Amino acid sequence: MTDKFDTGKLKARAEERREALHEKAEQEVTVRGHAMEKGDIFKFAGLIAFFAIMVLICVLLWPYFHDLFEPGGIDRIIADVRGAGPVGFLILLGLQFLQIVVAFIPGEVVQVAAGMLYGPWVGALVIFVGCVLSSAFIFALVHRLGAPFVQSMVPTRYLEKFRRFEASGKLNITVFILFLIPGLPKDVFTYLVPLTDMRMRTFLVLSNVGRIPGIVVSTYAADGLVDGRIWESIVIFAVAAVIAILGIVFRERIMRMLDRSSRRDGK
Repeated sequence: MTDKFDTGKLKARAEERREALHEKAEQEVTVRGHAMEKGDIFKFAGLIAFFAIMVLICVLLWPYFHDLFEPGGIDRIIADVRGAGPVGFLILLGLQFLQIVVAFIPGEVVQVAAGMLYGPWVGALVIFVGCVLSSAFIFALVHRLGAPFVQSMVPTRYLEKFRRFEASGKLNITVFILFLIPGLPKDVFTYLVPLTDMRMRTFLVLSNVGRIPGIVVSTYAADGLVDGRIWESIVIFAVAAVIAILGIVFRERIMRMLDRSSRRDGK
């Protein structure tokens, strides 16, 4: 009896929140007399920051680019970047932060770079810290700016499903599974989950622990390319690519399966 009552309260709360978000979504943001969406402003600023960091990387590495065409050149460039100390870590951390915040920048490129530059474990740690910081930033930002920002920043077709996951009491395990499976739009989910009642601390633990296997696989395989384990890395990348492709192909089926489960438990 108590479980049914609690489920009813969750459904009522979710319905009230949907109505409030719908009203907020109709609001406009005016910048210097021009109507603009907050998400567009944020994406534009994020892209500028991303390209600024890329330019900085090119400027720092330009004196060493000629080494790429000489024997052992890649090893020397990697040694020079590692020797740069905190600067290299901060640049990589900034790229990982922007990759998740901007949401449509490929994350695998940053992870491979981390593995090649700093090895499988230190590289994975840098990526993991970047994931935690960016996830916390997005969570706080979404809570402050609300649904209109999210709707203009990322596709929101999964939002109703997250509402049902929440109403069924399976939101926590669902978030962990979604962040664990390769090929699913994790960066989109990072913007949608804060619109539920999940606490930031819970979200940071579930989402980032779920990311760990994928991060370690990418950085380990990338380190193998530098360490001479070429065929091992190729096999790992190939297997990871197949799994990611399967995740992309079956992402809608996975979401429908989880959604059906939440509907049954929410009754």
